[in-house]
Amino acid sequence: MQKYLTIYHDLAKKIKANYWPKSTMLPSENELTAMYETSRETIRKALNLLAQEGFIQKVRGKGSVIIDVNKFDFPVSGIVSFKELAVNLKQETRTIVSELEQVEADKQLQSKLHVEKGEQVWKVVRVREISGEKIILDKDYFNSVYVPELTQEICADSIYHYLENDLQLDISFARKEIVVEEPTDEDRELLNLEGYSNVVVIKSRVYLDDTSLFQYTESRHRPDKFRFVDFARR
Repeated sequence: MQKYLTIYHDLAKKIKANYWPKSTMLPSENELTAMYETSRETIRKALNLLAQEGFIQKVRGKGSVIIDVNKFDFPVSGIVSFKELAVNLKQETRTIVSELEQVEADKQLQSKLHVEKGEQVWKVVRVREISGEKIILDKDYFNSVYVPELTQEICADSIYHYLENDLQLDISFARKEIVVEEPTDEDRELLNLEGYSNVVVIKSRVYLDDTSLFQYTESRHRPDKFRFVDFARR
């Protein structure tokens, strides 16, 4: 077995055994070079494989931080509200409503929500906090034809619960796109992103049972906390 693979397996075994606690820094490349009596290039290969397999997150200018190997599963194929997701996380969670307002649809929103110029849409920006860390930024836009009213209380609890139970809307399916982007100024202001150079963004268009498009959303995630999962069948 090539030496970098032997080092990778040893480091992965130590991380799984909590030899170094999650969210702490792995020893530096120089320290690992001395520990394993090898070249820096070999250590870098082992570290790259650790990063690819989700054991560490490389932080620019600082080194490698150890990721909790028990990442939160985020279902991609379903339509799940954060409140429903939080039940399975078994972690302390909180939703912070940063913005709630009606805005006129600009060209981008006209395209994303299939509305006419000047139509009113709800803009909702919420920060999701898990175990005291702000790690998800949800930016939702709702067509006011289908969602005529929203309140701070509804947005802090569950919009989907309100839509389905109070407004009796039949939420049916969504088209989703997953991309990795550089954090925006808004991401850095509202999320705990120090040292992280990208965010994972799930962009969704959500439809009612009659195929009416009523919601466009961007769910922006810090990359170290989530494993995006799906179920496929041939």
